[in-house]
Amino acid sequence: MPLHPNSPHTFNIFNQDLNEESFRRYSKKQALAIDTEAMGLIHGRDRLCLVQICDESDNVTCIRIEQHQTSAPLLKNLMEDPSIQKVFHFARFDIAAMSSNLGIKVNPNFCTKVASKLGRTYSPRHGLKEVIMELVNVELDKQAQSSDWGEVNELTDKQLMYAANDVRYLLKAKEKLELMLKREDRWELAQRCFQCIPVMSDLDINRFGNIFEH
Repeated sequence: MPLHPNSPHTFNIFNQDLNEESFRRYSKKQALAIDTEAMGLIHGRDRLCLVQICDESDNVTCIRIEQHQTSAPLLKNLMEDPSIQKVFHFARFDIAAMSSNLGIKVNPNFCTKVASKLGRTYSPRHGLKEVIMELVNVELDKQAQSSDWGEVNELTDKQLMYAANDVRYLLKAKEKLELMLKREDRWELAQRCFQCIPVMSDLDINRFGNIFEH
């Protein structure tokens, strides 16, 4: 029977950027789980509202991004640190959102959605809910997924817990997927795919779509 999420080990909410203490703590990690919430899926039209971070010890941070905000220096330093792997589910969107809104060039990245498509070829379902259910045995509640994230200072407890849970299990899923990809001799291919993601994000920002189609 799948488990339901409990409370994070720690849960902090900041306005506009990390504080120095959280930045220093996260800077010591080898990998961090990252997610974002936005007003929609079109970059340039739909603004970034929230950035979520979680480490392997279940320390969760949500950063509320103000309307018209264009920078977050500590977050930028963390996301661009080449010694820390940033783990996303559908990294293509989150990397584009942070680039177009805050000028952040995330590096390096691991995408559990791409990894799932390469490794879990026995399944047609690669959404976060399905991946976490199978690999971590936790059932995520996605009811708050399509909600108004724009009132960043008035987000409900349900929205904040939804946002937190979206990052809390990514690192465990990443570990399982990495083992699977190595077992099936697809690890090198996966790494090459991850290296392409920032390019795909830039294409999305510039509204090129999939230029690799016929």
